[in-house]
Amino acid sequence: QVQLVESGGGLVQAGGSLRLSCAASGLAFSSYAMGWFRQAPGKEREFAAAINWRGGSTYYTDSVKGRFTISRDNAKKTVYLQMNSLKPEDTAVYFCAADRLGAVTSLSYDYDYWGQGTQVTVSS
Repeated sequence: QVQLVESGGGLVQAGGSLRLSCAASGLAFSSYAMGWFRQAPGKEREFAAAINWRGGSTYYTDSVKGRFTISRDNAKKTVYLQMNSLKPEDTAVYFCAADRLGAVTSLSYDYDYWGQGTQVTVSS
């Protein structure tokens, strides 16, 4: 059974930092691309960042470029999202997702497995 479990969310002031983690089990993690998506209240889920199976290629949505960094540790079967210079508009539930094809993608329908999400709240 595939499980993706996010952690690291919380309440932070604007300008602060958080590091999200997503621990995977039940899949050949090192062959999967991984992504982070987010969903703000009343809005559709949107892509934030993705990393390919080796970690050598990353992709970010424009609104997080230069502030967020996605990384992975295949030995620990974990993907991370370091979020710096947080803004109130970053407030959302953050989801990690796994794509068996292994290549970077921002398209939610390319992802095969999803976590339950972790709440990030940025106060002004």
